[in-house]
Amino acid sequence: MARARKEATGNAVLAVADSVVSARMKRVRQQGTDPEVAVRKLVAALGARYRVGPKALPGRPDLANVSARWAIFVHGCFWHSHPGCSLATVPKKNRTWWTEKLSANVERDARKETQLRDLGLRVLVVWQCELREPDKLSRKLVRFLRVG
Repeated sequence: MARARKEATGNAVLAVADSVVSARMKRVRQQGTDPEVAVRKLVAALGARYRVGPKALPGRPDLANVSARWAIFVHGCFWHSHPGCSLATVPKKNRTWWTEKLSANVERDARKETQLRDLGLRVLVVWQCELREPDKLSRKLVRFLRVG
């Protein structure tokens, strides 16, 4: 991967660095991530039916069943700033930009969850780190989905 080179003008360095970071960010998957697929498998094993990322719902939850009135978001601890989680760190480089970016993600998440609740759906957030304990997560899903 290309690195930002120091050039004659200070702004040129920023432009090169921004394009490198932008290209890297575009490669981050938004659907079909390993945590999302793992949660899908757990939900399917519980016998619950769902749609993946329905466009008609605010925030396009990762899994949703409109007739059963529920939606599940699978959040990466870093990208969604999981409070108290060791995976939710802020990078040291460009800390101000990252703080603003991650704060905007948290605000957007809260707004979308509220919109879904206003539509009468129950909302569950599954954090990436919760997948470390699949039995505990499975019990949480059973309670939420009201199955078994």
